[in-house]
Amino acid sequence: MAGDDEDYVYDEDSGEWLPASQRAANRTAAERIEVRDAVGNLLADGDSVTLIKDLTVKGAGQTLKRGTLIKSIRLTGDAQEIDCRFEGIKGLVLRAEFVRRR
Repeated sequence: MAGDDEDYVYDEDSGEWLPASQRAANRTAAERIEVRDAVGNLLADGDSVTLIKDLTVKGAGQTLKRGTLIKSIRLTGDAQEIDCRFEGIKGLVLRAEFVRRR
């Protein structure tokens, strides 16, 4: 290991000594949550989605119909919830199982 001056740290998950940069990369990948729609497509911030089911919005007294287009979603950090905007409804959070990426 001549010339290798990188620090090694013990990774409790794998039980191995790893270079600090590799351990940081592993943790970043583990913290990234994949959000998938009803048919398994990977969702990302800014995607447009279509509702696959009529949904009654609590507190708004409104029903969003199947086929409604929701533009520019945001991921919340939860694997099943997405944050979005729809006219007349503030703070709308939808379950990923009820949408399909467009």
